[in-house]
Amino acid sequence: METKHILSSFDDDLNKLNNSLLKLGNGALDQFEKCINNFGTQNLEDIEKVVGADKFLDDLDDKVQKYGFEIIALRAPQAADLRRVIVALKIATIFERIGDYSRNISNRTKLLVEMKYTDLPGVNIGKMGQKTQTMLEDVLESYVNQDDKLAIKVRNSDVRIDKMHTQYYLEIVASMQRTKNLAPIGAHLLFIAKNIERVADYVTDIAEQVYFLVNGKVLSDVRPKADETSTRIPD
Repeated sequence: METKHILSSFDDDLNKLNNSLLKLGNGALDQFEKCINNFGTQNLEDIEKVVGADKFLDDLDDKVQKYGFEIIALRAPQAADLRRVIVALKIATIFERIGDYSRNISNRTKLLVEMKYTDLPGVNIGKMGQKTQTMLEDVLESYVNQDDKLAIKVRNSDVRIDKMHTQYYLEIVASMQRTKNLAPIGAHLLFIAKNIERVADYVTDIAEQVYFLVNGKVLSDVRPKADETSTRIPD
């Protein structure tokens, strides 16, 4: 899909934008992977590192936005070039938000450690996090290779995360109902599960942007959904 331009400096600008975006994307993936691992290991030092590294992603997002708007202002890109810049700007913002959610998960994990959290029966939030991490890895691959088929696969796999989120919501609330003193721990677990579900939603947004980048048209608005936490009442 990439083409060479008459001005090599234009290609240099686009490559600089793309390289910064990939650095941001890989940074977001690294942060999310670490926050999920830390949820399991409960190592406070590692948790603090994730929280502290969020500014690195914020700065990278600012850099991508700066490069993108400079290209629009100075190069007046058209057609595929314009799509490439616009998609980079949108995806960069999403990666930055994933970093924010990783920080939020880490902050709540830190509180759970301080509350001496132990696993609730039947609740394995880490599994949902690992599946979401795989989605994030795949969507990065789809962007690098401009693979619209993989992007569609990633988008459609979000339904599995929705189902897991609903399952964990019901199980956590049931545990809170059985054992009242688990309510504070359960509340943090509910927020962590929701944060992971939101990251998966953001990944599907990236997948849709990749599809648009490759095909020049928007993927259908009809997206598989199975999150029932807003409509289900626990028994």
